[in-house]
Amino acid sequence: MTFLTDDLLDLIHERAPEVDATNTFPDADLADLRAAGYLAAFVPTEFGGGGLTVEEVCAEQTRLAKASPATALGINMHQIIVGVGRHLAGHGIAAGETILREAAAGELFGFAISEPGNDLVLFGSTAEARPDGAGGYTFHGEKVFTSLAPVWTRLLTFGADRTDPDAVRNVFAILTRDAGGFDTVDDWDTLGMRGTQSNSTTLNGAPAPADRVLQVVEPGPSLEPIVFGIFSHFEVLLGATYLGMGLRAIEVAAAHVKNRRSVKNDDVYAHDPDIRWRLADAAIRMNSAQAEVTLVARELDEGRDHGMLWLPKLSSCKNAAAEASLHAVEQAIRACGGSSYSNSHELTRLYRDVLAGLFQPSDQESLHGAWANVVLGPIAR
Repeated sequence: MTFLTDDLLDLIHERAPEVDATNTFPDADLADLRAAGYLAAFVPTEFGGGGLTVEEVCAEQTRLAKASPATALGINMHQIIVGVGRHLAGHGIAAGETILREAAAGELFGFAISEPGNDLVLFGSTAEARPDGAGGYTFHGEKVFTSLAPVWTRLLTFGADRTDPDAVRNVFAILTRDAGGFDTVDDWDTLGMRGTQSNSTTLNGAPAPADRVLQVVEPGPSLEPIVFGIFSHFEVLLGATYLGMGLRAIEVAAAHVKNRRSVKNDDVYAHDPDIRWRLADAAIRMNSAQAEVTLVARELDEGRDHGMLWLPKLSSCKNAAAEASLHAVEQAIRACGGSSYSNSHELTRLYRDVLAGLFQPSDQESLHGAWANVVLGPIAR
């Protein structure tokens, strides 16, 4: 089942250059995606949604990213939180059902986890979660890369409850925009992914009452439902989104070299063996990455039990897609030659957009550290 028709994707694709050039949020894209039912596509049918599986929503995200990477990456954060809701609800956590019902009703979920200079990312927070005395918390601190910053109506965030310094806990909750207690910093002027408008967010007492607290857990990697729910859906859906960029780059380059002629050979570059090798090499890498993302998504749907090995496997999935797509864009640019250096060429935007995959968790350093622990065991401290 698809929620994204070819006509809708063509329209989103036509808008992408202007969104990038003006560094603005793609409001028209969001309106069309909402009208198409895409905000509820990943919500199970029993909660009023479209009932897509993880594998199916990954396929939709790949198609959307081929049309507009920034639009896809922004809406990806909403889909991640819907996935968290599914996972929590499956573990009997009532707040997960709230996420699902609200997504089905049209609420838009943003994601505020990353913090300046904090390489613990999901596993430890520099922000504060202060108990409000009634089972809820207020949140205080700085968050960066808050995708959908101008438009979210619900925001997943976390902070550390340090009430007992010997028993610090990470508190995950859903904030509502109308409750206030935050400021959006207009600081999104980036190399690529400009349409996501992932502005920084200052939490200065943003309230989450008890019924919006998702879970309170010990810091660090774990299979706690909230930690695994965020980590798993973030990695696999991010991987699926980056796949779209690499696949689109190959399409653009293939069309280009079929018309670009060589004066020396008096033939189109599509018949040049070096150019054929480049694009074939890109396609081979993309084929492997796509297979890995699909397998991981399918295993999540099936509820496979890999224990703590899930975390490095998920990191591998995202990295395979991001690195293969960067490679594909680079090969496409080489194949197309100097004309692709112009800002009017789609490959220029794809190159700037695909670079964001280098920075988003898990990065290559944490990936290799995790797999070194699997292969060699942790280093004794």
